[in-house]
Amino acid sequence: MTDRFTILDAPEEFLSAPLRLTVDLSAIAENWREMARRSGKARAAAVVKADAYGLGIEDVGQVLYRAGARDFFVAVPAEGATLRPYAPEARIFVLSGIWPGQEEIFFDNDLVPVIASEEQLAFWMAVLTERGAYPCALHVDTGFNRLGLPMADALALTDDVSRPASLDPVLVMSHLACGDDPSSPMNRQQLDKFREVSAAFEGVDSSLSASAGIFLGSDYHFDLTRPGIALYGGEAVNGAKNPMQPVVKAEARILQIREAKAGESVSYGATHVLARDSRLAVASVGYADGYLRNLSGSGIPLRDTGLPGAHGVVGGKRVPVIGRVTMDLTIFDITDLPDNAVRSGDYIELLGPSMPLDDVARAAGTIGYEMLTGLGLRYERIYLEGED
Repeated sequence: MTDRFTILDAPEEFLSAPLRLTVDLSAIAENWREMARRSGKARAAAVVKADAYGLGIEDVGQVLYRAGARDFFVAVPAEGATLRPYAPEARIFVLSGIWPGQEEIFFDNDLVPVIASEEQLAFWMAVLTERGAYPCALHVDTGFNRLGLPMADALALTDDVSRPASLDPVLVMSHLACGDDPSSPMNRQQLDKFREVSAAFEGVDSSLSASAGIFLGSDYHFDLTRPGIALYGGEAVNGAKNPMQPVVKAEARILQIREAKAGESVSYGATHVLARDSRLAVASVGYADGYLRNLSGSGIPLRDTGLPGAHGVVGGKRVPVIGRVTMDLTIFDITDLPDNAVRSGDYIELLGPSMPLDDVARAAGTIGYEMLTGLGLRYERIYLEGED
């Protein structure tokens, strides 16, 4: 797998950048195909909100479209407008719905609002009364208590003779609260509720499952699934082997290698005191780049979770973060590597095929979603071509 991320003819600005990010578009396409296969009879959409989970909605969107995705989900209408030229014949659903003043961006870019509240529904019906038919989706809350129409209100719509005849949803959807935990009884509870909703909207496509729900099996698939994190190589199910291909490799340049003596301290706050003479690699990455302060090494009194701090990979070996992660710099302990294994100017892998995304996330006490969407603007990026 590592060989896929070896760039032989990259531009000089990438080869010499302080921070660089390699995105394997072919892996994203293959991950979508895998999730489509696991979706069985259901169609698989592609969730590309938050700039395709931090990886670039333009590049990711077009490779997913070429792979066969024809339904996309974004969070806000501006994301949908950005995606539209790269997915010309796709349905693009906007999860935040629609509000007064946004009509033009929806209609001009052929975006489908996901109606998620009573207020949005009332506004949308007024729009339809004036404009005429236009597709929408309905988001129904089945227990998450986040976005969504109450079930009773959604079910009442099917018998509401006062609603505009042009209110003709093309999709009814809900979202699992505990899909990443297959043992949670809440999954079955939400499934039973959503079956009632789906039956009430006979003839309308139904969608319940994001990445985690797809792994729960065919009962949860309905007509359309919505894979997100799995497309980007992240773990969708807690405690299970991740079957998805790695998609990203983030690297930082080593700016300096330092020799430090036992008894000396490292980084802000002098929170880590060296127990031995050490060799330290100072890398050009920090929390401004999404390399979270919670990834700091041992001895950091930031919290009492007992998290061990992060590792990077250099010279083919894992090396630990030592001392506090700072805004622009992080220090790694390379003492156990041979003296000639690492030099200033080399790159250390922060996350990637040798340092899995979710391992880094766990070290920070968070999830892969946050690690990806938190990538900063300073990475020089290169995209490996996807398959047509």
